[in-house]
Amino acid sequence: MSVSIVFHSLAALAYTVLGIGLFRSLSSDTPIVKAGHLARLGLLFAIVLHGIALQDTILQDGSLRVGWSLALSAAVWIGMIVFWLESLIIRIDGLQLLLLPTGAIVCLLAAAFPQSQLIAHANDAGLRIHLLIALSAYALVTIAALQALLMSGLDRRLHFPLVEVAHTGTLRRAVGRLLDAQPPLLAQEQVLFRLIWVAYVALTLTLISGAVISLSYSGKWLPLDHKSIFTLLSWLTFGILLIGRYVRGWRGRTALRYTLVGFAFVVLAYTGSRFVIEVILQRR
Repeated sequence: MSVSIVFHSLAALAYTVLGIGLFRSLSSDTPIVKAGHLARLGLLFAIVLHGIALQDTILQDGSLRVGWSLALSAAVWIGMIVFWLESLIIRIDGLQLLLLPTGAIVCLLAAAFPQSQLIAHANDAGLRIHLLIALSAYALVTIAALQALLMSGLDRRLHFPLVEVAHTGTLRRAVGRLLDAQPPLLAQEQVLFRLIWVAYVALTLTLISGAVISLSYSGKWLPLDHKSIFTLLSWLTFGILLIGRYVRGWRGRTALRYTLVGFAFVVLAYTGSRFVIEVILQRR
């Protein structure tokens, strides 16, 4: 068994334990408090395990290897780091309810499907920088999508509050308690658009750096492959959203829909297509 599979499995276990601990605290009758130092250290420990697994797989003997599951795992790992740092500034504990299961699932997928593809010109510093920017952009878009889902839950909670919390199921009660303890929807919206702005800048840099790399190796500014097309569609989607926000004051459900559509394009840009090629079609 490879080091990557072991550490991805350990990271999945760590995320699962943290998620169970969060769920138990939410489903109890004790007051909900902001995540303490122990919980932060636990999440940091899981992030370190996750990072070791990725380092062993993606960077092998000076080469660079990426597969659909590893790309997804790397994006979520960077997203975890972004969340951990952001949580030091503003209370966004609610995202953990979505992030921890997501982290556990992608680590299990990376352990179950460790296959990867050798990237040509791996020693090129420009290519490595491009991949880092691209993964960072995908991570930020993922966090924005999860934030949008959290806001959707908050919006639904405001419009359809539970009358008798005691008579609801354990999971629904836990989610309701967590949503009730979150900052106001307006503050959550500010976090969402801050994430979208940073993600949009990262997507722009991804397209620019990708065009420069493509020009240097193939003589084409922007190859019309699935990665470029779906990344460009995501960039356009978020661009329209930001323009609509500035010009027409778009917010609420409109912003959530655009965020989730942009996220879907990002998933299709690499992970979705590689999954079809490597797993369904059994090709490399």
